[in-house]
Amino acid sequence: MKLERRLAGACLLTALLALGCAGGSASGGFAGKVAGSGKQARGPNADDRSMCEWRGNSDREASEVAGPGALQPNVRRVYQLIGTGDDRHKILVCREIDTNFDGIKDVVRRYNEKGESAKEEADTNFDGRLDTWIVFAKGHLAEVRLDTDFDGNVDEWKYYATGKLARVKRDTNHDGKADIWEIYQNGKLERIGVDADADERVDRWDHDNEVRRKTEEAERKKEDEAAAKAAAKAAVDKAAAEKLNEDGPASGSKPVTHKRKKKL
Repeated sequence: MKLERRLAGACLLTALLALGCAGGSASGGFAGKVAGSGKQARGPNADDRSMCEWRGNSDREASEVAGPGALQPNVRRVYQLIGTGDDRHKILVCREIDTNFDGIKDVVRRYNEKGESAKEEADTNFDGRLDTWIVFAKGHLAEVRLDTDFDGNVDEWKYYATGKLARVKRDTNHDGKADIWEIYQNGKLERIGVDADADERVDRWDHDNEVRRKTEEAERKKEDEAAAKAAAKAAVDKAAAEKLNEDGPASGSKPVTHKRKKKL
């Protein structure tokens, strides 16, 4: 099974990540309701269903700008004010975006005290319910949880290592339990595990033979190169030893002779 087909459902997520607009793990769980949905009149008092905590907080400051394609502000950044006097400064703690310009924020990203991305969550189909949650580790993508059928329950889990997709779990029959496991190597699909009897255990492994073949070839190539280097080094060492034996003592040295003392 080709990787492109298996990852077709992630196209929207990839686009959101490229824009910095995906989802993060909600602190209260992975299924949540975004209050309100549908188009709404814009205005200074319009409720845009803000997901950043800033209203009524004296230690928070918010600013709004219009992003690409927006006629009115659709991006809000919330800063936390820290310190007093000359030491007073602000750090970004939350950012939310109205991606479809309907007056309602549908993507929110939260940051840690170092300014690194920590969590993000999104309503990607704009139905008023969160369906995408992303967790970052030290600012890097670590885990993605998706509600692909928009029923309020996570049915796809993606895990990343060093920025590359490492494994995926899928709940294809929507019973709340994973029944498909995908293992990736260097970001490419290597094998798929299938649970046929719903006991949450792999009953068979289906391999992507092309990826597996290329992986094995790459490993063999590395082994052959290492063996060739070792053989070349051994040959050089042997030649040097043989040359030293043929030349004998170093040039310019004189043989040591012992004279017998005459008896008086």
